[in-house]
Formats: sequence, C-alpha cells, structure tokens
Amino acid sequence: MSRSVLLLLTLCLIEAALADVDLADIQLAPGFSIEVYAEVPNARSLALGRNGVVYVSNRRADSVYAIRPGPGGRNRVFELADDLETPNGIAYHDGDLYVAEISRVLVYRDIDNRLSNPPEPEILDIDLPSERHHGWRYIGFGPDNHLYISIGAPCNICDRPGFARIDRMLPDGSEREVWAEGVRNSVGLAWHPQTGELWFTDNGRDMLGDDLPPDELNHAPTGGLHFGFPYCHGGFFLDPKFGEGKSCDDYTAPARKLGAHVASLGLTFYTGTMFPEEYQGQILIAEHGSWNRSKKVGYRISLLHLENGQPATYEPFAEGWLQGQIADGRPVDLLVIEDGSLLVSDDASGVVYRISYKDPQ
Repeated sequence: MSRSVLLLLTLCLIEAALADVDLADIQLAPGFSIEVYAEVPNARSLALGRNGVVYVSNRRADSVYAIRPGPGGRNRVFELADDLETPNGIAYHDGDLYVAEISRVLVYRDIDNRLSNPPEPEILDIDLPSERHHGWRYIGFGPDNHLYISIGAPCNICDRPGFARIDRMLPDGSEREVWAEGVRNSVGLAWHPQTGELWFTDNGRDMLGDDLPPDELNHAPTGGLHFGFPYCHGGFFLDPKFGEGKSCDDYTAPARKLGAHVASLGLTFYTGTMFPEEYQGQILIAEHGSWNRSKKVGYRISLLHLENGQPATYEPFAEGWLQGQIADGRPVDLLVIEDGSLLVSDDASGVVYRISYKDPQ
C-alpha cells in the first residue's frame, strides 16, 4: 500500500470516529458565543457572495453549496453541483463563483441569481497537475484582481518542478505567473486589508517526529520569493534528505512559526466591527488538527496579534474541539460576514458555525 493511500485511509478513519460537537465544550473569551449556522456535508472552503449568501465547498464529496440567510436564523442551503472532482477551492468574484477541482477551474456565472437553477460552468484554460496527493486546490482573489491558486507538492517530501508553489493569473486564466515558491501545501490565503499584501499558511512535512517541523504563517508582499521547501523548513531546519549543501539563509523565513503538525488551513484578517477593537485587523487561523502525532494538537482557531505589521503573539481564540485525545470536530476555513460575525467550517462534523460577540456588560 502506497504512503499516499495509507494517509488517505488514516484521515478517513480519524473523521469517521469523530462525534457530534457539543458547543458547550467550545471555549471562547467572555462575550463571544458560537452556534450552528448551517449543516453542510464535509464543509471546507468558504466564500462570501452578494446579499449575505455564503458559498461552501467540500473535499471528500463532489458538491458545492450555497447558504442563503433567512429570518430568525432559518438559513436555506442549496446544492449547486454534485458531480465534481474534489472541489475544495472556491472563490467569489464580480458575481461569479470560481470552483477549483484538482486539474481544472470552473466558473459559474451570475451565480447569486441562479441558486435554484445553477448554470452550466465555464472551464478556464488553465493547465493544472492531476496528482491527487495535496491536489485539493485552495484559491482566492486578491485586491489586485488576480486569481491565486495553490499547487501543493505531490508528496510528503520531494523536489518536483511545477509543484510546491502559488500561482496567480487574471480572472480568465491568462497572464499566469509564479507568485511564491517553496510552499509545500498552502490551504489558506488572505490579503492584508490595508496593504493588500498576501499572507498564507503552509503545512510542514511529516515523518520527522512530534515537534518538527513547524507549520508556517508566511508573508509574500512581492512575487518571486522562495519559502524553502523541500530544502529548509520553518526558516531554520535543513531537511535531512534535501537540505545537504543548502542554507536556510537563502530562503524567506516564515513571518511566524506555528505549532508542529497543527495543520494550519484557512486564515482571515478580522475586518468587521462586531468584535472588540483589539481583534480588528488581527489574523485568525483555523488549525485542522494533527493526524500523525503521539499527542494530538490543533483542532482550534488561533489568534495572531500584529505589531508594526508583523505577528507578535500567537494564542488560542476558540478551542474545545479536542477533548483530551478525542477530537469532536476539525475547523477548516474562516469567513467574516457582513454583520461582523465569524463563520467557521468543520469538515468532520459537516457544519458551518457562527461566532458572534455581545458586550457582557
């Protein structure tokens, strides 16, 4: 049995063993509360459309969904497609929904007006690899009106041209270029609300023990940077196989080293006004949780405060999906919606949560 197949089976067993989340277990700061916003099977990436409509992808199934908000929290879920191949990455742009399968990107035009009768998708002329290992895409539109696509390494550790990078292009797929290299597997992209600069998470390699290497939060203010994979990890640790003759000084170090194997995925800058002032403009990261560590870590949402544009503190924002060594859920992606609350997808429990704030005074 190949290592990639074994990994897939392991992840499936982990998620099959998860129980329903008891929201009373979720620990938040005073004034914050959490509720189920909608039930969506294997909920993964989130994107915000017009009129409060939220689009949700999945990875293990073949569907993409839309949540239309209703009165009294009676939100309606629409299934937009049910014949896709690992439609993990989604992005909304100028009324259109972009959906990234493993080897192609689809565009559903004027989607907000077609929830109950989705159009046939257009296929962008983009040549993407078909390898399935880390082949689930994450995509997003930057403030530069470009589509960014993460292309993960097709392995735990290897040196393969055309992989381990983030590409960007115009919305029609033209003028494609490599924006960042040395990126093992990014499943989270976000742009600073003031500077417009790209920040992204990256999952570190496996099979080096519990505590190496760290996951990464990276900052790519310009194109052309190399973040080290597969030669250097975390800005300080040379790979036992691919690091010979290399120096970590030759690569861009992470803006912040995260926990080893926490599986940092979606991230967002908090841009709403519902949360207290100290949260505004700060970074929130969904940590999906470890699968290969002797003691589980992650399974939470972390908060990074910025000082002078750089991460200063790294602490829990919401935790409790991990009870002892039993995981009840796995946060994936984060989205700030129009009222300033935060949506959180959970692919293991098949729900989207809403975290809101009310002054306890």
